[in-house]
Amino acid sequence: MARRRGRDGPQEGPMPADEFDHLDRLDRLDRFPSPPGPWAYEAVGAVVSDDHNAERGRDAARAVVEAMLAKAGPDGLTDIAVELSSKLAEALERIAAEQGLAAVDLAEVWFVD
Repeated sequence: MARRRGRDGPQEGPMPADEFDHLDRLDRLDRFPSPPGPWAYEAVGAVVSDDHNAERGRDAARAVVEAMLAKAGPDGLTDIAVELSSKLAEALERIAAEQGLAAVDLAEVWFVD
């Protein structure tokens, strides 16, 4: 279980979605069709926005993905996974090129080793 800070000090358990400031933008996303790009951006943004608490960022990303599931169902989750994979592949290709590596080799180091 996650340790989180409550009104009465540290608490155990998952952080409720309503405690994430980052999720305020989900209301805006709910009013639009479900292209995966904005949802993928929100999920990644949730993870990278809290430099001091990676667990809180992951919990926020989970809340974004759960909101996408509620709005668009399994097909929406498939779309967001493909979008994230595509953007990650582009980033890996850029990093690999800067380091003189093959992107597939860098991906193996990041995800397999």
